[in-house]
Amino acid sequence: MPARRRDTVLEALERLRKIEPHVTFMHALTFLYVAENEGLNVSELAMICRTSRATASRNARGLGDRSATGALAPYAGLIEQRQNPASAHGRLLFLTAAGRQLRDDIDGLIGESRRIAPAENATA
Repeated sequence: MPARRRDTVLEALERLRKIEPHVTFMHALTFLYVAENEGLNVSELAMICRTSRATASRNARGLGDRSATGALAPYAGLIEQRQNPASAHGRLLFLTAAGRQLRDDIDGLIGESRRIAPAENATA
C-alpha cells in the first residue's frame, strides 16, 4: 500500500485514537470542546456539542481516568471533573496532564497546517 499523507484534522484524530483506540467521534468532539473551554460544566458541554446532558456526561466520563468516580469506558484519561466552587452539586471539566499534552500536540499540528486538499503541484 502506498504511503498516504494526513491533513491536520486527520492527524489530530489519529493522535487521539493512538491514545485510546475506542474513542468515538463524540468523544473527540467532547475532548476538543473541553480543550478550548476548560472549566465548563456538563450542561454547557451539552449545549455546544448539541446533545443531551446525559450524553455529554457519558462522553466526558468516558474521557476520564478509570479510577475516577463514575468513570466509563474507554477510560482515556484526558479529562477530569472537579467540584464547582459555585455549586455544591456541580462539576467542572478540565484536561488532565495527558489531555494538556494532546491539546498541545494538536496545537502544534494546527501551526503546521496541512490542508485536506493539497495544492496542485504539492507532493505527498
